[in-house]
Amino acid sequence: MKTLSFSNRLMILLAAIAIIPAYFTPLWQISLWAPQYPEGLNMKIWIDHLSGNVDQINGVNHYIGMNHIGDEMFPEFQYLIYIIGVLIGLGVLAFAIGKRWSLYGFFGLISLFGVLVLVDMYLWGYEYGHTLDPKAAIKVEGMSYQPPLIGYKELLNFLAYSGPDTGGWILTGGTALLMLAIVRDRLEKPAKI
Repeated sequence: MKTLSFSNRLMILLAAIAIIPAYFTPLWQISLWAPQYPEGLNMKIWIDHLSGNVDQINGVNHYIGMNHIGDEMFPEFQYLIYIIGVLIGLGVLAFAIGKRWSLYGFFGLISLFGVLVLVDMYLWGYEYGHTLDPKAAIKVEGMSYQPPLIGYKELLNFLAYSGPDTGGWILTGGTALLMLAIVRDRLEKPAKI
């Protein structure tokens, strides 16, 4: 098994350390703008709670029959802190092992985690945007209010945005470091696995 160069091992360690801010910074954000809210309404998703204009967003969404948004909607908040801790530990372990397979394994786990988070968010958004109270004050036949997974989307007179927040961008940077380490490893010598 090929041993990684020290600089590539260091990139693994930096990628693992880049996961730590997930405990202290918002990971994702959903923002809404409309003529009556030109300054926008913003909801931030942290590792274990929501913050921002959640009450105002709930007030607006009530009229179109959407469910109340609250921390209790996200069972992921109960165990995400542990998953993140395990990922940090596995990153440090990959650094200590310093073999090619540890780099690829850690990158695979981080990538899988990212994909699963996006799938989970899409499914939540789909359920949230399609499960409407039939007694809502405002009904538009055939209209769903699923927020975008990433990017912008018009929902009635609102422009909605969804995307990474500070912690999410830091995690993305850590993943980019792992990709760079893989590229550098492939360029250093022919693969010997």
